[in-house]
Amino acid sequence: MPALSWLRSGSLRDVIRTRYAESRAMDYGIDMDRFEEHVRLVVERYAQHVSAGEQIALVKSLHVQELVLARACSAGNETAWDVFLASYRGDLVRAACQIARDDAAGREIADSAYAELYGLPNREGRRVSKLDYYMGRGSLAGWLRTVIAQKHIDRCRTAVHHVSLEEQMEQGVGFASAPPAETPANPEPVNIALAATLAQCTPEDRLLLAAYFLDGRTLAQIGRQLGVHESTISRKLDRLTTSIRKGVRKRMLHAGFSPARCDELLAELDVRDLNTDVGATLRQEKGIGTF
Repeated sequence: MPALSWLRSGSLRDVIRTRYAESRAMDYGIDMDRFEEHVRLVVERYAQHVSAGEQIALVKSLHVQELVLARACSAGNETAWDVFLASYRGDLVRAACQIARDDAAGREIADSAYAELYGLPNREGRRVSKLDYYMGRGSLAGWLRTVIAQKHIDRCRTAVHHVSLEEQMEQGVGFASAPPAETPANPEPVNIALAATLAQCTPEDRLLLAAYFLDGRTLAQIGRQLGVHESTISRKLDRLTTSIRKGVRKRMLHAGFSPARCDELLAELDVRDLNTDVGATLRQEKGIGTF
């Protein structure tokens, strides 16, 4: 259904206007047209081929304040994130600790879930937030608990002992690329450009990247060490990875690669797929191995 043409019922329009007024969407700079688009996507997904009356019932039942908050957060609205943290962060951690039955494990699960909710760039460089999957049919708190429960299940299924970077260095273990069938290593031209780009980062930025991507430290662990909130760490990682991707592309273009080939290679770029030389670049500063 093209935007706006789906509203065949005047009554449905009136309901959406009423729900917009109830949603507090204006607090996050979301106008009526954008709100209508959010609602349209929900109706298309759950009530596309039903009567107008059933569509109206669905729209009336939506948790519109929470739906708007989720969409504003996924769009990167700072005000929305402040509201989200104040309203749900504590419940998120408590739910994770209850489900995991262990405070430390629960906090790690909550950190991992929060990173997915805030969103980090994917392999195409596009920032994706898990909050886009919330449709407002149930409470946001209930949906977040489901996310936490699934994270716990995934963690149990894929539990693997991760040796820290410091331990690997002490044991003389290098950075081995993952098996090609599971995680293809970055192509050599990308590694070269990536190493050069990382070398231009500040020692603090390299430390942050190594701690998160190589050591697997949580946002909360890094935040506590640096004395800042984990949301600040998440935003900094977002900016860093975007800047690094742009830097790698620029170097590859200067090296003679076509824009199309750059895009093809960058689609496979993952900071976690580092070879020894690139890993060494992240640790080249004296003392950078100690976090």
